[in-house]
Amino acid sequence: MKSFLRLIGMLKPYLGRFMLALICLLLVTACIVAFTSLVKPIFDEVISNSNFMAGEESVENLELRSSSKEDALTLAVKIFKLDTFLPEWMRQPAVLVPIVLVLIFAVKGVFSYFGNYLMAAVGQGAVRDIRNGLFNSLIIKPISFFRRRATGGLISRVTNDVERIQFAVSTSIADLMREALTVVGLGLLIIYLNWQLAVISLLVAPVILLPVFQFGKRLRATSRSGQEYMEGLATRLHETFSGIRIVKAFSAEEHEKKLFSDENESLLNVNLRATKYFSLTGPVMEIIGAFGVGFIIYWGFTQISTGAMTVGELGVILAALYGMYNPIKRLSRVNNNIQQALAAVERISEIMDLEEEIFESPGAVTMPPFEEKIEFRNVSFSYSDRTILNDISLTVPKGTVCAIVGISGAGKTTLVNLLPRFDDVTSGEILVDGKDSREFTLSSLRDSIGIVTQETILFNGSVRSNIAYGANGSVEFGKVLEAAKAAYADEFIRRMSEGYDTVIGERGVRLSGGEKQRLAIARALLRDPQILILDEATSSLDSESERLVQSALENLMSSRTTFVIAHRLSTVRRADQIIVLDRGSIVERGTHEELLGLNGLYTKLYRLQFPEFFDEQVNNSLRSNHEDTRIDTAEG
Repeated sequence: MKSFLRLIGMLKPYLGRFMLALICLLLVTACIVAFTSLVKPIFDEVISNSNFMAGEESVENLELRSSSKEDALTLAVKIFKLDTFLPEWMRQPAVLVPIVLVLIFAVKGVFSYFGNYLMAAVGQGAVRDIRNGLFNSLIIKPISFFRRRATGGLISRVTNDVERIQFAVSTSIADLMREALTVVGLGLLIIYLNWQLAVISLLVAPVILLPVFQFGKRLRATSRSGQEYMEGLATRLHETFSGIRIVKAFSAEEHEKKLFSDENESLLNVNLRATKYFSLTGPVMEIIGAFGVGFIIYWGFTQISTGAMTVGELGVILAALYGMYNPIKRLSRVNNNIQQALAAVERISEIMDLEEEIFESPGAVTMPPFEEKIEFRNVSFSYSDRTILNDISLTVPKGTVCAIVGISGAGKTTLVNLLPRFDDVTSGEILVDGKDSREFTLSSLRDSIGIVTQETILFNGSVRSNIAYGANGSVEFGKVLEAAKAAYADEFIRRMSEGYDTVIGERGVRLSGGEKQRLAIARALLRDPQILILDEATSSLDSESERLVQSALENLMSSRTTFVIAHRLSTVRRADQIIVLDRGSIVERGTHEELLGLNGLYTKLYRLQFPEFFDEQVNNSLRSNHEDTRIDTAEG
């Protein structure tokens, strides 16, 4: 019920259109009831009375011979005063019944169109809002959320799950309203004509509806399983296509075919179970309903034989029951569709209802221009009950370069991810000019930071749009050109077929590694940030490209506070301070020369990368430290 109310709640912004659609559907129901009611005068007055067939009796003498209850024809004559303006020959019931029949269907057609259109508009609008809401909810989730979720699975929820809801909201709810109103209208007609038969019908109804609810309950669980298998299939596709080079390099095509086939087979089996429940609902309802209709026919014949009911009245009741059968049958299918949609609502709600791990404090303010220093004060961070960083204390003055080195898994990237609050500290605090970074709005904090990562992320758009992404896409071309030149990317861009308008493909697949990295650096340059994070920013460049881009980066870093993560220690030698991380803790800090003099972990890493230069540089460093010690001793 909670999920159903949430599904209905999605229609709230469109309440006006919904009410208009409901009015139209009510009028459609009235037309169906009126049409069914015409069965009585057709049997009792037109067919049974030869005078009407001969045209010898007019509408002024139209009466119900065995009942005072009025049918649609009598009501139409009274409401529209047809006997006052129709010519004599048209007042005869044999002619008047077809005229009223045509009018009923004309009115029904008009209001059916508007009702269906308005209801579909409500549904489509609601589905648009659902998809937007889900995407908006996903896009603000923290990095840790995406670490735990498969990308293909998230795509499946935005596409496949929302599609299930789309069908339910745009079509099934309209069917639910229309068919339910039809059943209620025809049920009231039966009560109006013969309440005893109505009571019998009401006794049969729960028996008919019981399998509907039972099958619907099972279908909901099966549908959820199907959506989970579809999510797995989407994840398999995403992983395979993203890693297609590895698949082909290891000749793993057959292996991937089998994995996909197994996933697809599981999806087939669960869909067949859903089809079984779909297919069983109709026949079970028909069998149970046949017993009820058979009993009603028997009851009706006994009533006719005693004169308590006319043939026309029984005809109306049977027509009403037949008219109710298809709507009830369709309602069972509507219920099945809604059950599938409710399973999708539950899966989407799991995402949208997740508590935010990264949130702004109620009094968050816009971050002012950075002036003095960034300080990590006793910062620790844990993820999945595993400590990644432990009691990190670090001060980086404005305009300086802080290099972070260490073996893989030491926590280097995690440390810099805490600054733009991709993750939040478990304990401790990060201060910007003495204020906790959590006191600033996320947007203003991140607007002050530019990032170039080891994994170059580009989008399937033009070169211009990828560089302009650093300014949220809205920037004049002159600034794009300036950033590209500063990143030494302008030359190779102009050699491309359409220059800055060349589409580079998904993740920049049409570019070399060095070209992609230079576009990423141009994107960061365009942002003109106060703080830079360079996470292996030159790792994908060849020697020539690295030389050019390193020069551009040095110009950019000269007036900004920069955090540099590097495995290649040649890129951090001129940093103002270097911190060495090991197992989440700072084990060494200082300049390049100072760290070599310590003969610790940094020295070990440097020896591994530059064995040919190690002895000379270390000896010089040790000699320098020895001289400093001797001078200090003498001064003492």
